[in-house]
Amino acid sequence: MGHMKWGMIGCGSVTERKSAPAYSVVEDFSLKGVFGRNRSKAADYARRHNVALVFDSVMELVHSDEIDAVYIATPPDSHEELALAVAEARKPCCIEKPMAPRSQRVRTHP
Repeated sequence: MGHMKWGMIGCGSVTERKSAPAYSVVEDFSLKGVFGRNRSKAADYARRHNVALVFDSVMELVHSDEIDAVYIATPPDSHEELALAVAEARKPCCIEKPMAPRSQRVRTHP
């Protein structure tokens, strides 16, 4: 598959210690872009972790040609919506913890 450029949604404390450092040491992986609710904090995060791009919206990150796959590191109540957006963009997705907060399907998706 070659080199995978990852985008990360969420720049919280868990990603400081485990996610961003891991993506920088896995062969053929790089953390290319991030999105966080607070752009200045996301920009600081990107600077500290040598991430090239800071996106202004989730959809901008998900649909960027610079991003091959997306890591979702947000609270569980947002996982389903974000994972479906990544799936619609036809990109691989890694989710921190469960895809949805309950097992009942909230909405159907064609």
